[in-house]
Amino acid sequence: MLDSATDLIIVIIVAVVLFAGANKIPEIFHSFGRAVGEYKKGKVESEMELSRIVQVSSQAPAQTSSPTGSAQAAPSGSAGTDEKTRQLEAQIAELQRQLQEIKSKGGN
Repeated sequence: MLDSATDLIIVIIVAVVLFAGANKIPEIFHSFGRAVGEYKKGKVESEMELSRIVQVSSQAPAQTSSPTGSAQAAPSGSAGTDEKTRQLEAQIAELQRQLQEIKSKGGN
């Protein structure tokens, strides 16, 4: 009965007209268009945020590393700060791994 996509679309349109009425069709498509626009906007914003995070995380190790090993010369009260730094670096690494997974799965 519904062998092709065209048949399915016709059935859906008839169902919408029956249940929502012909006057509601423009409103439904308008709402659908707005939803698609919001989805695309959110997608672009999230991609920009991920790009910013990756860019900042790739710059952070270059700025904090020094040839003299300043972490060894730090005072003994900075142990908590060093632990926080390690935790943040682990979080950054995890986010980078998740970003690579998303890129490899999505392909877009």
